[in-house]
Amino acid sequence: MVSVAAPRACSIHQDEAHPAADLPAKAEIEHLGFHYGARQALKDINLRIAENRVTALIGPSGCGKSTLLRCLNRMHDLYPGNRYAGRIILHPEQIDLIGPGIEPMEVRMRISMVFQKPNPFPKSIYENVAYGLRIRGVNARSVLDERVESTLRGAALWDEVKDRLHDSALGLSGGQQQRLCIARALATDPEMLLFDEPTAALDPRATRKIEDLIGELRQRVTILIVTHNMQQAARVSDFTALMYLGELVEFDRTATIFTNPSKKLTEEYVTGRFG
Repeated sequence: MVSVAAPRACSIHQDEAHPAADLPAKAEIEHLGFHYGARQALKDINLRIAENRVTALIGPSGCGKSTLLRCLNRMHDLYPGNRYAGRIILHPEQIDLIGPGIEPMEVRMRISMVFQKPNPFPKSIYENVAYGLRIRGVNARSVLDERVESTLRGAALWDEVKDRLHDSALGLSGGQQQRLCIARALATDPEMLLFDEPTAALDPRATRKIEDLIGELRQRVTILIVTHNMQQAARVSDFTALMYLGELVEFDRTATIFTNPSKKLTEEYVTGRFG
């Protein structure tokens, strides 16, 4: 891809008509702003996330994709000096995830996250998956056994690890570790699953397995994925949002974003003219 200078910053206005308006919403982001201390990283983001669909966030490095992703499960609360504005409404209860009185740990149980680099705990494969359940007070062996097996099956990993559940998770390959992290994220039966560049550290074969898994998981959970890989966004997502300089430039069905975008900035990004 040939890189050229990014276009001059412009005033970006989001369209009133929303491409996911005909589908049930799992979350609605309303006028979301976010500051790292004095630096504003997100500016007036409005986005409707369709239930049981895959939404991709694309854009150049530093545009706010991962920042937006981490707002949804309150990861920013782990560091002092950060602050939110606006609302993130989770349906069907219409809970404001960043509102006062909302417990961040409970948000993270309902909205799980898988990071760019596989990060299994230095525990057994079994205990990695059981970790979130134990935090919730589930300790009955029969329940844990059933949940560990069903979740590893859901992450397409059971057949590869069923005979070594009590071995260290650190002995798995990179692709297996990432699928284990997905199983760990699924174990608490989350309503949304956030992926932050989940295949960036993986080889093509492992990447294909993760992408196939994402396609299967959309049947049971709403997925939001950050990716720099345009082909991956086109392959796995139903909707795509382009971000630039902390703003939402354009949001539409993925096929439209890649074949007939309405904004010149979107066209320049997806065709590789900048980024």
